[in-house]
Amino acid sequence: MKIYTKTGDQGQTSLLGGTRVPKHHLRIEAYGNLDELNSAIGLLRDSIPNKNHEAVLVEIQDRIFTLGSHLAYKKKKSKVKIPDISDNDIEFLEIGMDAFNETLPEMRNFVLPGGHTAVSICHMARCICRRAERSIVHLSEHSYVESIVIQYVNRLSDYLFVLGRKLAQETGAIETPWKPRM
Repeated sequence: MKIYTKTGDQGQTSLLGGTRVPKHHLRIEAYGNLDELNSAIGLLRDSIPNKNHEAVLVEIQDRIFTLGSHLAYKKKKSKVKIPDISDNDIEFLEIGMDAFNETLPEMRNFVLPGGHTAVSICHMARCICRRAERSIVHLSEHSYVESIVIQYVNRLSDYLFVLGRKLAQETGAIETPWKPRM
């Protein structure tokens, strides 16, 4: 199977179901941001010194592909079979954050991203996640998007923030508080 089809050479691409749209379409932008997020999480997975978080990150990457498939279909009622995303997926992230927070020091300030490569990559993934969320919300103002897609991405950015703090703790990185100059 060839990876190139030449069908996009004129600046258009196909959604699931065959609808052709410009490559700058809001829907393409939204799931393109998810694709970038998925790659950043792969980089994060590869950068974490201990592999305690690997299975969860693989699960998150799977869910991101699922979200992308939901965004790649334009209609409210899909005739194309796509994988499910559910409240259980959101709860999975919340349970993980709650477990991390049991051992993390209380936050009294915003923290500056950094301290260890894995922590920095985690914060980059969080920022990409927030961009993906903004583009999905923008799309939802013009076209149908399941609310659970927005909810999952919102919770995932929170998860990545707390994971960044957990990785700082695990790697012995110092969390540098942001102290605004007044």
